[in-house]
Order: sequence, then C-alpha cells, then structure tokens
Amino acid sequence: MHSLQFTAESPSNGMIERDFTVGHVPGVLWSPASGVVRAPLILMGHGGGTHKKAPAMAGRAHRLVTGCGFHVAVIDAPGHGDRPRTAHDEQEIAALFEARAAGEPEGPIVVRYNAHLAEIAVPEWQATLDALQELPEIGTDGPVGYFGINMGTAIGVPLAAVEPRITAAVFGQHWPDVLAEKAKQVTIPIEFVLQWNDEHIPRESGLALFDAFASEEKTLHANAGKHKELPRFETDSAVRFFARHFGRAITSLI
Repeated sequence: MHSLQFTAESPSNGMIERDFTVGHVPGVLWSPASGVVRAPLILMGHGGGTHKKAPAMAGRAHRLVTGCGFHVAVIDAPGHGDRPRTAHDEQEIAALFEARAAGEPEGPIVVRYNAHLAEIAVPEWQATLDALQELPEIGTDGPVGYFGINMGTAIGVPLAAVEPRITAAVFGQHWPDVLAEKAKQVTIPIEFVLQWNDEHIPRESGLALFDAFASEEKTLHANAGKHKELPRFETDSAVRFFARHFGRAITSLI
C-alpha cells in the first residue's frame, strides 16, 4: 500500500492546489482556499491525450471547489501527463493518427486502447482513494463522486462498477462496446452527457451506453453539436448533481 506524498502546494484561482504522488502515480488535489475543511471528494478523470491539469480539469475543479466546497482529485492516466509512454502506448497512438489521416473510423482503436488503460488505471484510482481518505479533510466516512467524460468515462465506468465508495457519477461521450457490461453493474445515480451530432460516436451508441446502466436514477443530457462542442454549462449541471446527492449548498457558479 502506497501513502500519499505532497510534492508542491500553491494558491490557484481561489483554490489550494497540491501536487501529490501515490507510488509512481502523479496527481493533483484542489481544495477550498479556506484551508483544511472536511468536505466530499470528487474524483475526476481526464480525456484522452490530455493530463491532470488540463484546462478542462482545472475549470471543472474550480466550479466544484468554489461552488460547493468540494475537494477534487485528478491523476494522470497511464501514458499521459507526467507518466512515460510504453511501446504499447506509442503503437496505439500511431494507429489512431493513421486512421485519422486516412479518414477511417477512430472508434475501434480508441475503445481498444482505453480498455487497456482502464485495466491499469482502476486499481491505481483505488489506491489513490485509499491514500486520499487518510487525509483529515477527506476521511473515510465522507461521500465520494466521480466525474469523467470520454476516456474519463472509459476508466470511470469500470471503476464505479467495482468501487462501492463512489456513490454518484457523471459520465458521457463514449462507445458502449466494452463498457456496456460494466455499466450493468453500476446502480448509483448518474448523469450522462452526449452530443447529438457527434462525428465519432453515433448517437445510437451513446444512447445504448446510457441505457445499459442499472441505476434507478439516471439522467440523460443530449446537446446539439459535434464531439468537442459539449457546452460548458454541463459542468454547472454536474456541480448541481453532486450538490444534490451530497447535501451541499451551492454558493457560486461564477
């Protein structure tokens, strides 16, 4: 079992940003600027080809932290951010670029590669959650949520399927091929987003994944637009979703 080691701390846009490692896995924990305050924890999964501090991650964290006082943690997925790529990573990335250049479907490659990354990342997330819950401002008895779109969903769905500490989640924008069977094991409340005109993921695929979740409470948000045109207001909706399920008041979404 690996302990959490903080490696840097700095103020960041109304939050405290703390870099950490758990074993060889680097991550970042954003917390309220007021200091060590007991609050729910939101785990966030980043998208493919990005990293733990990508603008989307920092932006979503800011809304969750300043809007509801949550703690938000992100770790670099295997082969992303500050983690070295393996030969397998390089092979799959090259295949993806070749398919893109040839105008061929990217889905089969992304699904295959993301499933491989999830096999590695799920136990890493569980070890990270173990370590984070040792912090007094988080603890073992507070609620835990998960927020991840695209590759964040590819990792988050199998994580939620096996991790009972996660009690609410926001997913979206992924194919059902590998995830549908895992989604059948997920019974927690979920919010799911998809783009109606997604050029990579047919709407029927997105709807099939949404339908696969066994959750009694699940909400579908379908927006017009292409894959990368997910409206920013969906983050505000995610904040309201977690606030509702974790009993937090929303102080600001500005």
